[in-house]
Amino acid sequence: MTQIVTTLSEVSGRYKALFVDLWGCVHNGITAFPNAVAALQAYRQRGGIVVLVTNSPKPRVGVAEQLEIFNVPADAYDTIATSGDSARAAMFTGAVGEKVYFMGEWRRDEDFFKPLDVIHNPVEITRVPLTEAEGIVCCGPFDPMADPSVNRADFLYAKQKGLKLLCANPDIVVDRGENREWCAGSLAKLYTEMGGESLYFGKPYPPIYDLARRRLAAIDPNIADSAILAIGDGVLTDIAGAMGEDIDSLFISGGLAASETKTAHQPDPEALSSYLSKENSSPTFSIGQLR
Repeated sequence: MTQIVTTLSEVSGRYKALFVDLWGCVHNGITAFPNAVAALQAYRQRGGIVVLVTNSPKPRVGVAEQLEIFNVPADAYDTIATSGDSARAAMFTGAVGEKVYFMGEWRRDEDFFKPLDVIHNPVEITRVPLTEAEGIVCCGPFDPMADPSVNRADFLYAKQKGLKLLCANPDIVVDRGENREWCAGSLAKLYTEMGGESLYFGKPYPPIYDLARRRLAAIDPNIADSAILAIGDGVLTDIAGAMGEDIDSLFISGGLAASETKTAHQPDPEALSSYLSKENSSPTFSIGQLR
């Protein structure tokens, strides 16, 4: 049964490292949550290692730059693993071909196509119209406020051509301040439901956890999975991924599921239990907000 805690420090002493989600836990897409930042800083001061594990399609350098804009200080974390880096590695090994149809906001996502030095003999990627594409690279919707169904006609065409869709961000939705937006995961979900093939590289899928472990091992190679605590507000991404990797987890109920869990400062125990049962999710711990 999920244990409700009041602060991270109540349980963090059991763990040598944290895998921490960003959006909804450390910031809201606009600015940092001060209590969350303070909790991570305190954990690091006690010797713990913080790996930010995010479904952002950005490379980790881009996420670090974004965190600075959001007022998340560098001393709140040690390293970053992004679904973007994991997906880019697959793209440059030819997972969806060399000629790709890109979905997203180019000004935001163009770094996704920058070369990766770690890939030996990378394929040369060219962005082309859908009619010329060998595959689809999806970093997000063209319009994050538009229902994913607006892509149905293009997806039907792509499915009939047998194109694979590389999803750089498995999140379905995200809250930017007070506004809820669609993410790349919503498009990949629709494409899969229509009979297309989607390839996922962020939470809850294994590739991003492999990357997070490598980034952690570069700092300390001797940390077992039993000494890692995953933190996040998405039961279908953060918590499902942790469960699949057999890693303990702390569910932030005041994020995406604030309404369902009746979270103000803390979740309502009955509402939390009902929500987790409905989602078939079993986080080790739960808290209203990271603090």
